[in-house]
Amino acid sequence: MAQQHTTSLRLRLRYRFDHLLSGGTTALIGWLALACLAVVLPASAVLVWSDRAAPATLSGRLTAVWVSVGQTLKIGGAVGSPLYVLASVSLALVALLFVSTLVSLITTGINRRIMLLRRGHSTVLEARHTVVLGWSDQVFPVIGELVAANANQRRSAIAVLSPQDKVWMEEEISARVGEGGRTRIICRSGSTTDPAELRRVSPRTARAVLVLPPTGDTGDAHVVKTLLALDAAVHGSGEAEGEAKGEAVVVAAVRDSRNHLTARLAAGPAGHVLCVDDIVARLLVSTARQPGLSLVYSELLDFDGDEFYPVAPGDLVGRPFGEALLSFDTSSAVGLLHGGGSVTLNPDPGATIGPADRIIVISRDDDTAVRADAAAHVEDDAIVTAAPATARAERLLLLGWNRRAPLVIEQLDQYVGPGTTLDVVALGVHAATGGARGVTAARSRLEVSFHDGDITDPLTLAKLDVPSYDGVIVIGETEPEAVDGAVDGAAAAPISSLAPVTDPQARADDRTLVTLLHLRAIGDTARRDIALTTEMSDDGNRLLAPAQDGADFIVSGRLISLLMTQISESPYLAAVFEELFDAEGHEFHLKPATDYVRAGHEVSFATAVEAARRRGECAVGYRLRARSTAGPDYGVRINPDKRLRVRFCAEDSLIVLAES
Repeated sequence: MAQQHTTSLRLRLRYRFDHLLSGGTTALIGWLALACLAVVLPASAVLVWSDRAAPATLSGRLTAVWVSVGQTLKIGGAVGSPLYVLASVSLALVALLFVSTLVSLITTGINRRIMLLRRGHSTVLEARHTVVLGWSDQVFPVIGELVAANANQRRSAIAVLSPQDKVWMEEEISARVGEGGRTRIICRSGSTTDPAELRRVSPRTARAVLVLPPTGDTGDAHVVKTLLALDAAVHGSGEAEGEAKGEAVVVAAVRDSRNHLTARLAAGPAGHVLCVDDIVARLLVSTARQPGLSLVYSELLDFDGDEFYPVAPGDLVGRPFGEALLSFDTSSAVGLLHGGGSVTLNPDPGATIGPADRIIVISRDDDTAVRADAAAHVEDDAIVTAAPATARAERLLLLGWNRRAPLVIEQLDQYVGPGTTLDVVALGVHAATGGARGVTAARSRLEVSFHDGDITDPLTLAKLDVPSYDGVIVIGETEPEAVDGAVDGAAAAPISSLAPVTDPQARADDRTLVTLLHLRAIGDTARRDIALTTEMSDDGNRLLAPAQDGADFIVSGRLISLLMTQISESPYLAAVFEELFDAEGHEFHLKPATDYVRAGHEVSFATAVEAARRRGECAVGYRLRARSTAGPDYGVRINPDKRLRVRFCAEDSLIVLAES
């Protein structure tokens, strides 16, 4: 009963307090004044009466109590005539009211400003900065590469706009990317499809604008709307009078090839739009047929290694392009950037270098492309002439299915030899519908067979005799929910996901990791290295992949991020990459080194460059088989010094830029 009474009293007191607060400001001030007097008066009286130096008379002590109360409550506590005391108290109350109001206004204004800044609604006042629109896992490699590219800049800035909370974005970037060094990273919160909110990151004064494709089936539509909003924000009627119109480089990416043209129209003639599906499919096929090629592109696309640079031809004007191949000791010439902005990769060795042309070289930095004649290091007696290799029939295996699978099959048909077979293993819903409908184009070389099976099931993989295939491609496949409501009473399904995630791309990566785990066990049992090319969405999952060191991974998110940042820094590279990833253009190949120079003999790399030149190709590096599993380069050497001497064996490869 006592406990019940205590609880009831507590509730009654809380109720009375709530009622007091609901009475308004006047009632609250009155009760607060009474509460203060109820505490201050007795305390002041105690202080006066306990003070040995207090006045002896009662009136003197009451006066001392009044002085103490006045000083405590900041109302003066003046002593004198009643009129003097009243005037003093009135002035003190007015001053107290004024100061309190002023402090309240200042505090409210500061709090409002802090909240505005925390919400990321203020406008970025920067010039020549880089704007990143949207938020996905790609934002982290994009910012990381931009920070690396601006490492030698005194003042640079990156402005990120997305609907996410500003503080949360800053914490995520700090955790995933780290410190920006000399580059300031500024986050703003807002919709990327609203021109008014998009102006918060000042795209009119930016040097480059990157539009990231969000995850999900509606991501491409969001990219198109963002591009339209960007055009309205930069060239709309709401710009400040006299402000120069922006000339920023606009780089965007869409996932589905069917939306590529629409996005290009939205980006305008000066914009660059990458198609994720086309590029990933192209690189998957090229790497599956030439193991190690993904390592070459990784080296060329990030800002830590060798990159593409345009250099002035100098005294090479009027000379054939073939001479430029041996005109740089520590750089590799691969093409020409013409005066109109067009690019020619691997031009004919006899093509004349014009006065408006610039030589595209692969070099460590823009100041390392120094002219030095390397022709004296060529050893003619070490050059061999091998007949072009004839395409042979192969057995290939494709595990999984997604919207890029038809593009992969289409690309394979253009490269393989007649009689090549491709076995596709995918979940029944994909094999029956996606496979039948997606691969309808006539194929002249490739014979495709579809098989229903779960690629995460070790029994399914065991029946395939995976080591017998010449090449295996694993692509991300999202498991349908219960695959049309699985058969009742069926046995428990194998582990197909490592975490209960809802993101389709994350689920696809999880299934890929499980598949790779089983493939590694199969390879270990057979004591054979499986020629494996794997597609993933998240670069973080690649680090978890149970595969041999130096294996080929095409991480779509990181690949597109690298391409976008490279183009944002050097717009002419859009034409370079367009040809590299076009079926009719030139691309990098890994070809047997012994088709160019004598095996077992130590030769200069300049000799390999000359041997490739005689075949109409540009040699830019090599891969040594003996070091293919040793990091960090896994045997790949891009742009070696042409004076470097190397001994090639039958299993080593020369990296050349040649016609597809």
